[in-house]
Parts: sequence; structure tokens; C-alpha cells
Amino acid sequence: MTRYQEPNVIDFFTGKPFQDLQQERIIRLSPEIDGLCMLYSNQKNPGKYFAVKLLCWGLRWSGEVVGMVPWLDGVKPCDDIQDPLNGRFEGYYDPDIDSIFFEAPVHKVVELETALAYFEMEEDSQTNETVIQRIPDNIGTHAILMDDKAQQMTLSEINCWQLKASGKIEGLIIDQNNINDTPILMSDENLYPVDANNDFRYFFQHNIANQIKREDPEALAALKGLFDG
Repeated sequence: MTRYQEPNVIDFFTGKPFQDLQQERIIRLSPEIDGLCMLYSNQKNPGKYFAVKLLCWGLRWSGEVVGMVPWLDGVKPCDDIQDPLNGRFEGYYDPDIDSIFFEAPVHKVVELETALAYFEMEEDSQTNETVIQRIPDNIGTHAILMDDKAQQMTLSEINCWQLKASGKIEGLIIDQNNINDTPILMSDENLYPVDANNDFRYFFQHNIANQIKREDPEALAALKGLFDG
């Protein structure tokens, strides 16, 4: 598998050397099933830390393993998060033992490296759009869809996530007009990437989504701030 790029090639959109972007590309996922979290802080709440459940662990092309969370309109490695309040990654958190750590657990590193060795395909057989893996959503992620013309907001549950050969991770939702069998499985054809829907705006974990459903004033105010920003 060829893993060399000329170091002087610059990505037009990010301004980073293409070789560096290749190093950061996610090539394998492992769902987080033990309730581990990301800790982050922001400038609005100095001295306070927030815990967000991890969706999965991702193996980068460089060999590094990082925790990943749905963040605004994409799935981001924890050490890459950015938000309007200058959110910053502060480490990983195990709520069962009240412990903070900064490296991926060894068992996840071994799992990802072993899975890659077993499933890795030749690069020549892939395109950027090749789906190389799907994983379930275990944290109740919702996508918010906003029809600006109708002034209508919809919350749709993410059924699962798919990783493409390009490193892009897409959340899949159910096409409600094309349901033939239930339950809906990860391989079903009536799932489609939510970012293919022009009304898609952001991802929310289940606790925030439920606050929005209950029309909690603080949650609605925060949501308005995102849209207005």
C-alpha cells in the first residue's frame, strides 16, 4: 500500500501539506461501548469541565489512535475540536472510576491495529467514496434538520456511521418514505448520509436532543445562538 506523498503539495482548503493531512486520515473505527468520555472546557465557563460521551476510537493513517465525538456538523477527533466558545480538549474521562487519562486504552489500540491488518484492502481497489466500515451509534446521536422556508425543525436519530476510504465519517439516517422492514439494520438500503440532506445543520447527543424536544429554554437559546452565528 503506497503511503508516500510529495511534501510540497498543499491542500487548497486547509493550507496544510497534503502529506500531513494523509497522516491524520482515519482508516479504521472501533465503537466505544464502555461509556468513556471526552473532557473539554471553553472560555465562557472558566475552571469548569464538560464530559461528552465518545462515539468511537479512530485509527489514523499515522498509527495514532484518537477518541472521536460528533461535534457541530461532523465527527471530530477529540484533539481537533473547535467551537464558537473556543472549546478545548482536556483529556479522556472514565466516569466509573472518576479517572482522567490522555492516551487511547491499550485494548482499543490492539483492536484497531488487529482489525486493520485483517480487513485492509489494497489501495488500488478503493476510491475516496468506497465505504470501508459501518459502526452503530451507541450514544443516541441526533441530527437537527432545519427547513428554512417552512420554518420547521426536525430531530432525526442517527442509525449508524460509515467510514469512507477518504477518511470521511458520515452519519446515516432513515428515509422515512422508504421503510419496508423493521428493525432498520446498518446494511439496509433505506439509510442515507444525513449531510446529503440540504436541511442538515448539526449533531446533538441524546441529552441535548431530549432537552430540545422538551423545548427547554436554555437548550433552545443555545440552538438559536448556533443558527444565528
